[in-house]
Amino acid sequence: MDEKYMDRALELAKKGIGRVNPNPLVGAVIVKDNEIIGEGYHECYGMAHAERNAIKNAVRDVVGSTIYVTLEPCAHYGKTPPCVDLLIEKRFKKVVIGMLDPNELVAGKSIEKLKQHGIEVVVGIREEECKKLNEIFIKYITSKLPFVVLKSGMSIDGKIATYNGESKWITSKESREDSQKLRNRLHSIMVGINTIITDDPELTCRINKDKNLIRIIVDTKLRISLESKVILNSDKKTIIATTINADGNKKQKLRELGMKIIEVPSKNNKVDLKELINKLGQEGIDSILIEGGGTLNFSALEEGIVDKVVFYIAPKILGGTNSKSSISGKGFSKLSEAVNLIDMRYRTVGKDLVVEGYVEKK
Repeated sequence: MDEKYMDRALELAKKGIGRVNPNPLVGAVIVKDNEIIGEGYHECYGMAHAERNAIKNAVRDVVGSTIYVTLEPCAHYGKTPPCVDLLIEKRFKKVVIGMLDPNELVAGKSIEKLKQHGIEVVVGIREEECKKLNEIFIKYITSKLPFVVLKSGMSIDGKIATYNGESKWITSKESREDSQKLRNRLHSIMVGINTIITDDPELTCRINKDKNLIRIIVDTKLRISLESKVILNSDKKTIIATTINADGNKKQKLRELGMKIIEVPSKNNKVDLKELINKLGQEGIDSILIEGGGTLNFSALEEGIVDKVVFYIAPKILGGTNSKSSISGKGFSKLSEAVNLIDMRYRTVGKDLVVEGYVEKK
């Protein structure tokens, strides 16, 4: 029964996707006399936590009941008071926890406090599922670095455009709709300046119009046009990542148009991506979806900033030496330098194959 109720808590937690970053996704279920009497989840950043919502929604007195929560209740004052104190105040009999909170401000403190007040605690129910759900939060809270996902849509031979530049559309409508879930899940989206110049995208989340998807443009020489859609549609936060030596006048014009400029040193005559990732983490950005062209994709992999890849592969063969590839750049000279993927998963969307995997850290 513990697994059954934790599964329900996990389903509730997922309802917060796209609204809680950089907070974790958390669900809670209150059970009394083998009946669910209250449910809740963390609905939006800055709002009440899952435990508080579950208690508020309870249809019976929660005294003596069991609460199932996907993540260890908080033990510190943040935007809300500690949830662990509320559980003690409401006299819960038992607390079942999916995973420990990796935040050093919590990290087992809540469990000890609950036990000190005579409350039974069980930890580790559906632990792997809970960790998977909050892989973004776990990385960010422990390293202050964003969780980075590289996504690309391509033909089965790895091409993202024909030799004369036609690219719309290689993958299916179903794949394009599915990929919007990634934009909703992650905090920001990153592209290179060539993508802006070639496609002039808006870089928004179509399935969640209210989401403030932060747009990050990597532009070493500040070639971006002041008429680009990402600049004209300035209601969403846009960051232009460039180098310290880029045109100062252009930087000022962009700032006047509401753009945030992040300056980093150059590396091999390009924006230093590792330094950029550090600065984006300091900005409170917990996750990044890279939807760049082949050059940015390779640079991101080469610099080791990518945690996960998601490839949408269409059953088409384009060929062509001059056709753009999903991963281009200079490439690796030795097989020992190749980026290896682990924990691979495969599924189909429409006629396309979706391949997902995590980058094996060296």
